Amino acid sequence: MNKVTRIAIVVVICLVVGYVSGMVTRTSITTWYPTLIKPSFNPPNWIFAPVWTSLYIMMGIAAGLVWNQITTHKEAVTKALQFFTIQLVLNALWSYLFFGLHNLILATIEVVLLWLMIFETYSQFTKISKTAGYLLLPYLAWVSFASVLTASIWWLNQ
Repeated sequence: MNKVTRIAIVVVICLVVGYVSGMVTRTSITTWYPTLIKPSFNPPNWIFAPVWTSLYIMMGIAAGLVWNQITTHKEAVTKALQFFTIQLVLNALWSYLFFGLHNLILATIEVVLLWLMIFETYSQFTKISKTAGYLLLPYLAWVSFASVLTASIWWLNQ
């Protein structure tokens, strides 16, 4: 398999995860979510789709770059991609907890776990490819913001 194909595969997987997460989110955005008290720094709803799409593409490219090093760093790549997979599952789980179950406290706890897994993924990716690590920094920054936002929404609505 060539390098571009690997990157494309992971980008598509990330975008599919984003799409599935969006399906869980869609109905709650117009029904339940508007009823919540939100902090003053809550962004407008329209910003989330382009931000997440960009982040999923960067995540996929990063993971593809790491995957491309499989022949020279098999053990490190395997470990890094395991962390990547865990954080991707946690990424999807957050949408289900927050928008699907409307469970703000579980979503708050989970987003902290997600942040920790992203940070570990970043650490593992950077050992293999600095570029791959750098591509995860916007994701880490956004989930940092999302963590504060989630905790604030939980706090304001308890």
